[in-house]
Amino acid sequence: MDIIRSWREQKVMLKWRYPILQDLDFAFEEGEREKMCSKLAEKLNKTRSELEALFADLQLH
Repeated sequence: MDIIRSWREQKVMLKWRYPILQDLDFAFEEGEREKMCSKLAEKLNKTRSELEALFADLQLH
């Protein structure tokens, strides 16, 4: 997947789409991206593949 939007832009867009998300939901240490993604998927009640699809969709808009 080609990255078009920065992580910061993606966070803003996700927070706009899902108001239940907060800045702390996106906090992760280097090497812990998987842990953060798992927490996001759980909070949004989505599977990991649905979350990846959501990230991919953010690159198109």
